[in-house]
Amino acid sequence: MKGKIFGKNNKGFTLLEVLLSVAVIGILAGAGVPIYQTLQNRNDMDIAVSSFAQSLRRAQLLSQAVANDTTWGVRIRPGFIILFQGQNFMGRDPNFDEEISIPPSIRISGTPEIVFNKFTGIPQTAGTLTLTSVNNETETLTINTKGTVNY
Repeated sequence: MKGKIFGKNNKGFTLLEVLLSVAVIGILAGAGVPIYQTLQNRNDMDIAVSSFAQSLRRAQLLSQAVANDTTWGVRIRPGFIILFQGQNFMGRDPNFDEEISIPPSIRISGTPEIVFNKFTGIPQTAGTLTLTSVNNETETLTINTKGTVNY
């Protein structure tokens, strides 16, 4: 009786086939990581821009509606945006603060505080904010003297 150890009926993979498969998977994963990081950074930027624009618009609407008979504004802090009630951030009522988290990979520079007047919704200061991501991609938000937010 002869064994068929090395016959044509063997099933399985050789060591060479396994190593080649692992190498191909490693190359594909290595090429995919930078692409994923770029997409993640772009997504973080989009979220930060959208969050900031929405916060400005909400503060403006609350001021126009004279919510709680006061003005509303937005303050930038590292890592988050604060929607606040009051004439300025220092004199605000912290019970009404709304904190919006922004991705830590985004840096914001420019006008740190924007407060909107009651009834009119016109900002007390117009300004420009620049958002910069880790890979130096930038977006600019501008709020003009009429209160329009452009980005």
